[in-house]
Amino acid sequence: MPLERVLRWTLIAIAVAGLTAGIAARAARHPDLADLAWTLGTAPVIGGLTISIVRDFLAGRLGVDAIALLSMTAALALGQPLAGAVVALMYSGGNVLEDIAVARAEHDLRSLVDRAPRQAHRRDREGIRQVPVETVAAGDQLLVRAGEVVPVDGVIHSALATIDESAVTGEPIPVAKARGSAVLSGSLNAGETFELTVTAPAGESTYAGIVRMVTAAQTAKTPFVRLADRYALIFLPVTLVIASVAWLISGDLTRSLAVLVAATPCPLILAAPVAFIAGVAHAARRGILVKGGGALEALARAHTVLFDKTGTLTVGGARLLSIEVAPGQNPDEVLTLGASLEQASHHVLAKAVVAAAVERGLKLKAPEQVSETMGAGLCGLIDGRQVIAGSREMLLSGGELSPWELRAIRRASWRSALIVFVAVERRPIGALLLADELRPDTPRAIRLLRDAGVARMVMVTGDRAAAAQAIGAALDLDAVLADRIPSDKVEAVRSEQRLHPTIMVGDGINDAPALAAADIGVALGARGASASSEAADVVILADRLDRVGEAIAIAQRARRIALQSIIVGMGLSLAAMVAATIGWLGPVPAAVVQEAIDVAVILNALRALTPARAGGGPRIAAEQGSALHHDHQALFKDLDRLRIIVDALDDATPETAAALIGEAHRLVQGSVVVHERGDEDSVYPQLAEVLRERHGLSAMSRAHREILHLARLLARITEDLPLERVDRYLIRDAQRVIESIETLVRMHTAQEEDIYEAVVDQKIA
Repeated sequence: MPLERVLRWTLIAIAVAGLTAGIAARAARHPDLADLAWTLGTAPVIGGLTISIVRDFLAGRLGVDAIALLSMTAALALGQPLAGAVVALMYSGGNVLEDIAVARAEHDLRSLVDRAPRQAHRRDREGIRQVPVETVAAGDQLLVRAGEVVPVDGVIHSALATIDESAVTGEPIPVAKARGSAVLSGSLNAGETFELTVTAPAGESTYAGIVRMVTAAQTAKTPFVRLADRYALIFLPVTLVIASVAWLISGDLTRSLAVLVAATPCPLILAAPVAFIAGVAHAARRGILVKGGGALEALARAHTVLFDKTGTLTVGGARLLSIEVAPGQNPDEVLTLGASLEQASHHVLAKAVVAAAVERGLKLKAPEQVSETMGAGLCGLIDGRQVIAGSREMLLSGGELSPWELRAIRRASWRSALIVFVAVERRPIGALLLADELRPDTPRAIRLLRDAGVARMVMVTGDRAAAAQAIGAALDLDAVLADRIPSDKVEAVRSEQRLHPTIMVGDGINDAPALAAADIGVALGARGASASSEAADVVILADRLDRVGEAIAIAQRARRIALQSIIVGMGLSLAAMVAATIGWLGPVPAAVVQEAIDVAVILNALRALTPARAGGGPRIAAEQGSALHHDHQALFKDLDRLRIIVDALDDATPETAAALIGEAHRLVQGSVVVHERGDEDSVYPQLAEVLRERHGLSAMSRAHREILHLARLLARITEDLPLERVDRYLIRDAQRVIESIETLVRMHTAQEEDIYEAVVDQKIA
């Protein structure tokens, strides 16, 4: 491929030099020398084009280049070298332009190879020895140390191991595996050192298979058929018929040459590449790297999109979902103690807990005398008290679980979350639920893809079925495929490809084979694996999934503009061919007319550099959108407290229940009601100025009225508390109202976030 690129650049250099030298010679009144220069500038292009056409013909392709070959050859044969030189320049220039557009980054897969372990720690009669991984055989006993990548496939020989399989399966949270459990190569040891019994040598292990699959998928991709080639199948026979008619009418081959020159398919050669290059440039300004015009054109024809889950549809790591507390405990205290202790750990979950505490503005304390049991939890002193954060088994071996603990475990199971209990002096005071969660922009991204005409969307993930179904249930997806290893993802892509053009969107090493196999692979490259970025045709540089829909919209617009340019250019060329047929245009004037057509076509194609006109008035500034988002974040803290109050009312005494209901009333009036009235009075008038369709705002205002109605009901309950007997029926009524407010406000807030995303000027991250 590099040699072919060099030849293309050499040909355009020869064509430019020949045309320039001929013009200079003609200006110096040396016509013979000028004709020679033009001939010498055209002949190499004819030779290179002939080889290219023969090669394509043997491969079963015949495209736009055949017309250019005919016109250049006829020009030289009929003594019109200037016309031939002009066509040579246009053809070779278009080829180079297309080469720039189609060229993609070299897929050397260096990141995949570099990550693969080179050495293994093998146990033999002499002890533990470090050996090349290629010498490891099935049945060998290996030692995998903490933080090391598992070098080969095997089964765990130790009692327990904590494995991070995110690079291979996409499962974002490390899993505990017992003796006899299978471990895939490429996984990371996130716990203590363990022993592994080898089941497959390095060359036959999972990680080596990923590298092979990416390479095979890349080489198996069918050659891209250019948009111009499809139209050439119509244009070529029409040109030959008109040229024959011109010769029959006049008996002059020069007139046929004029027809061929006028028909030189520069609109076909230039229009599509220029439009797609312009589209590539437009996409780049939006943080979307498209590796060539061919990739952009294929993107425009997308019918089916397959998504990875972890890091693509979701944030790609553990996040604090909720804090479950024992009766009478404060959730902020539970999180503060847990996060303070987790500061001493390097575990991925520890980072998530600490980050959640910092985000809430909690003041963490320095832990002392910390001991960590890898894969189970930590124990240490905070302010002189013993604090434990970890599994329930670590806190108290055996023993009956309390009702609140059973509820926390049940809720963790429903949400496919990992649970970390926090205990003080071995008495559990709360639990932290952590799991992967939906990206904030995912619902909008799905909607944009539907708007762009994508008919089928499928999640394909290596994660567990329960976790995948939980995410899939929140989105408008057509299918969810879980527990898929990389080879299964490739097969899923190929199954969809047999029916329609297919896009694969992912971000991890385990997605690289599927990205390479798809018609178009789209990698979220802001924080994803470089292997996926190398294997993909499109890389989203900004960490936003909704850029995928935007990329398709840009590609579709570029394709529409390319089609307009081709059709208009062909129409003008046909008019010039008719003029040449009846003798109004000679070969050189026909070349000049064709050049004018080329300029018009290129100017039209360059419209793809700019975004489509957006109606509906001005947009909200990014700063305003950020302020609205921060208002919601502050509101969520009060909603979390309302949820805790609802749980606490289950077992509350009448006196405690009255206090909790009063607290909920104060939160609703001081936070929720104030926020909703502020939205109605100041935010919605701003939105009304930029939204073309205002019926949606009417529905949002209806939600405001329902929230305020529920707030009035809670106020009425609170006012009656001194007069009513606080029994379980009153408590249950209060729970229902508080729970309805909390649920409705969360749903309403999510809808508002979608509206803000649609109307705010977004800056590239």
